[in-house]
Amino acid sequence: MKNPLRTPGVLLMAATMVASASAAPKELLVYFGTYTNAKSGSKGIYRARLDLATGRLSDAELAAECRDPSFLAVHPNGKVLYAIDESSDPAKRPGRGLAAYAIGGKDGALKLLNEQSNGGPGPCHLIVDRSGKCVVVANYSGGSVAVVALQADGSLGALGSVMQHTGSSVNPARQKEPHAHAVALSPDQRFVLAADLGIDSVMTYKLDAARGGLRANDVAFAKLPPGSGPRHLAFHPGGDYLYVINELFCTMAVFGFDATRGTLNDIQSLSTLPPGETVQRGFSTAELALHPNGKFLYGSNRGHNSIVVYAIDATTGRLTHVENQSTQGKTPRHFGIDPTGRWLLAENQDSDTVIVFAIDAKTGRLNANGQVLGVRAPVSAVFVAVE
Repeated sequence: MKNPLRTPGVLLMAATMVASASAAPKELLVYFGTYTNAKSGSKGIYRARLDLATGRLSDAELAAECRDPSFLAVHPNGKVLYAIDESSDPAKRPGRGLAAYAIGGKDGALKLLNEQSNGGPGPCHLIVDRSGKCVVVANYSGGSVAVVALQADGSLGALGSVMQHTGSSVNPARQKEPHAHAVALSPDQRFVLAADLGIDSVMTYKLDAARGGLRANDVAFAKLPPGSGPRHLAFHPGGDYLYVINELFCTMAVFGFDATRGTLNDIQSLSTLPPGETVQRGFSTAELALHPNGKFLYGSNRGHNSIVVYAIDATTGRLTHVENQSTQGKTPRHFGIDPTGRWLLAENQDSDTVIVFAIDAKTGRLNANGQVLGVRAPVSAVFVAVE
């Protein structure tokens, strides 16, 4: 199986990163997506500064007032931030649902560039391709995946392909229809993979980033056990493995990825809870993320209110449970790992807190640094270098 990260372009990128390590920033801007309903009291997107030496966060400040910017993504140039409006419905608000903001200078102020339709009701996740040519959006309520072109300045262009999912699964409360929950790009940027909670599938599409086009792959999907509810997914940095966190079963699935054909094969499935602990009412998973060094995988458990840590076997991609660490709050809908791999920020949606954990580079274990940052209903975080 060819590893796409061994291509000359990627090796050049890696060499550039190594060469610039001596000029690594001392701090990063962190933007938090939130829910802005009456109960939360949030007004939109917030920003803070992360000191990379100490893990300390400055107080959160409102960066942009907007509605339900639950998930965020950053342009590869680091100068444009994208946000969805999770409550949006194109039938009721044409031309809305996805927004682009220019990131200004050292203070990280956000200025709205423009808005565009996200192609379906209830967007919940988005990514930007590495070339900065398009944004790909997962629409939960609509059960679809859409592509929006990007202009040279990072603003939103035309809505391109919208791929509608069909079907259902065994959980009558959550799986009566498709619910696209997250999207991921293969490391070579040729394929978009979408986790659909409603139909227990990972869908695979071929991407034409320049034209904003998607079409079904020759092998269009991989199935998970009925009732799993695949939620989020992420590639191993080496490109040979895909990890999928299943919301309804509280499991983590491991797939091998054939980068030539865009196909998946089952390798492993294991619980996101501590050994011997079973899923209880109110438990579900949310986010997953790989450590930049590719040695550790993390996933969040809501209800159990913990981050699970796994060690990754470099040869097989298989996982070994390391620990479950309390997030010191309620409902860790998301967490972010800073690009240096030193710090993990756990966002507790229902306790309005962000907890900072130091990451042990040798074991992957988490150790809270004692800081509790107040952010109303935090549900995502992205990092941006300070100019």
